[in-house]
Amino acid sequence: MTPRHPPASRVMLITGAGRGIGAATARLAAQRGYTVVINYRSDKASADGVVGDIEAAGGRAIAIQADVADEAGILSLFETLDRELGRLDVLVNNAGVVDVNARIEDMSFARVERMMRTNVTGPLICAREAVKRMATRHGGDGGVIINISSVAARLGGANEYVDYAASKGAIDSLTRGLARELADAGIRVNGIRPGVVRTSIHASADNPGKVDTAGTRIPLGRIGEPAEIADGILWLAEAEFCTGSLIDMDGGV
Repeated sequence: MTPRHPPASRVMLITGAGRGIGAATARLAAQRGYTVVINYRSDKASADGVVGDIEAAGGRAIAIQADVADEAGILSLFETLDRELGRLDVLVNNAGVVDVNARIEDMSFARVERMMRTNVTGPLICAREAVKRMATRHGGDGGVIINISSVAARLGGANEYVDYAASKGAIDSLTRGLARELADAGIRVNGIRPGVVRTSIHASADNPGKVDTAGTRIPLGRIGEPAEIADGILWLAEAEFCTGSLIDMDGGV
């Protein structure tokens, strides 16, 4: 059940929102009237830039630093949100990492551990903290959790990053399980599975050319734009009869 407060009084927390899909979602949510919490790990300048854009357009946003791969960071994030805004209505679990292309025999334990801590453990613990604040059984008004998965969860990431694909498969399972667990607590849980999108994540994994070549293999003939994924996220934030759904936004792959 979507909270009955008008968007102007609702708060959306987006992890990893300084760039890419997170930043596009923050800007669109602010346009729709949400107060936006922009979480970032290390790039304060980018996060502050998104806040500045939102405020210049007449919206309200704050930036909060926290590493969602660390429980203490997550707790600090939610404590700051409580202190500054006093409520939470929508959590978008967007923060995530990928790594350089590798076959499984070349993957280190440290690589896989980093992937799972950021892409799986972080969203799960963020969801835990959100439920404590939103669930009707805890005195909340209900809310929405939107998990950002990937088409890799369905395709498997062979010869590139099966560890990343596995982490996103876990997010799909988390989405479906939480949707059933939290329905009677007034919380809807859904997921978006983007395909290749024009963001910096592939460059950060030493594969900057992927955004230029992937479009030739996509039925629609191009890669996605962050604002297009943001449209899907905002739709799910308001779609009151939608829970447990995973929406593919991949150009038809």
